Amino acid sequence: QVQLVESGGRVVQAGDSLRLSCVYSGPRFSDYSMGWFRQAPGKEREFVAVVNWSGRLTDYRDSVKGRFTISIDNDKTTVYLQMTSLKPEDTAVYYCAAGFGNRWYDPSMYRVWGQGTQVTVSS
Repeated sequence: QVQLVESGGRVVQAGDSLRLSCVYSGPRFSDYSMGWFRQAPGKEREFVAVVNWSGRLTDYRDSVKGRFTISIDNDKTTVYLQMTSLKPEDTAVYYCAAGFGNRWYDPSMYRVWGQGTQVTVSS
């Protein structure tokens, strides 16, 4: 089965940078999309960023544009979320997910999820 394992979350200060990683294992399926979502206490899980299988198409929620960069390595084993200029409102559990389709903002498009990694940004 497909498995996603996330890492990289930690406590940082506002303005710091942090890179999250998501390692993909198991069968490979063409045309999958890899997304990052996050969920803060008391809030719904929300879309953060997505990259398609080729790595050539990306999208972000407005609040992270210009600060976050999503990428996928050449062998498609790892997806990254490079975060800069972190803000306290970025504090959340970040989840990596894999899915097929073009409903990139919809969590229901993603059928495989990682366990989540905690990012805490202090002021």
